[in-house]
Amino acid sequence: MNRALITPAQFAAFGAAGTDAHRMFSDGDGWIERLAEDVLISHKSDAALDAMRDGLAEWTAANGWQPRRIFGKLLPKQNEDRDPPVLLSGDAAMPLTGVVCENGVSYGLDFAAGYSAGLFLDQRMNRAFVRNAAPKRMLNTFAYTCSFSVVAALAGAETVSIDLSKKSLDRGRANFALNGIDPNAGHKFIADDVLEVLPRLARRGEKFDAIVLDPPTFSRGNKGRRWQVGQDLEELVIAAMDLAAPRSRILVSTNCTTIQFADLERIARFALKFHRRPGDLHREAQPPDFPPGHGARTLWISLRG
Repeated sequence: MNRALITPAQFAAFGAAGTDAHRMFSDGDGWIERLAEDVLISHKSDAALDAMRDGLAEWTAANGWQPRRIFGKLLPKQNEDRDPPVLLSGDAAMPLTGVVCENGVSYGLDFAAGYSAGLFLDQRMNRAFVRNAAPKRMLNTFAYTCSFSVVAALAGAETVSIDLSKKSLDRGRANFALNGIDPNAGHKFIADDVLEVLPRLARRGEKFDAIVLDPPTFSRGNKGRRWQVGQDLEELVIAAMDLAAPRSRILVSTNCTTIQFADLERIARFALKFHRRPGDLHREAQPPDFPPGHGARTLWISLRG
């Protein structure tokens, strides 16, 4: 491990802010995440896993915090080789579900549900931006477990969450309930192909003052439609802008390593020009527990009209 783990002061600061889901360590071979009382180590090799386990053991012994369980997850080269996390230490009889908090907001996790447990920690600053912006209506595409919808709803927004997976949207409904929000009061959950739903919403004249576009790098939609973010992101941004109300804010995000900030800016400027709408671009600050080069590339488009 060529970089120190999180400092005790940083660890305590997250707790004081009502956050128990954050990175503890990151480098090119993997990372360590605290998820409430558990730890998830994502690694590219057995050697990296062993090194991070050793480093974590030294840190916990020195700082008096012990995780109840440690999970491991291999970071494969191919998406089709992704497997759910495996339990490395701790009580195997405990449920594989749990709850984490981020800035006082609760989210459910499920280590058995798939490759991702349920919350993408690198989007923390963007979720805070949405909550502070307090939109009236928010569209959340590729919504997964609806974390963006939850913070928008807590700020008073009506939300529409779209994802091809009904199971993910059901987990999203559960996240609403975890935070005392009635998922049936002003909120819609649509289990369908995003690229087919957006034109339908546009034909109905629906408008949103916040739109989240955080698509996967690769997926298959209805009727086997292939989605590849490198080829299709521009089309997605253009389609979403049809639904943007005046002064709307649109988040464009990707984890694809071949797409950089300059690419996002080019796509955003082309979409603005295509729709002949003025707008500004900005990025929220990198989360303090994510070093440069780690986490999603994200860009906000703020329409001026």
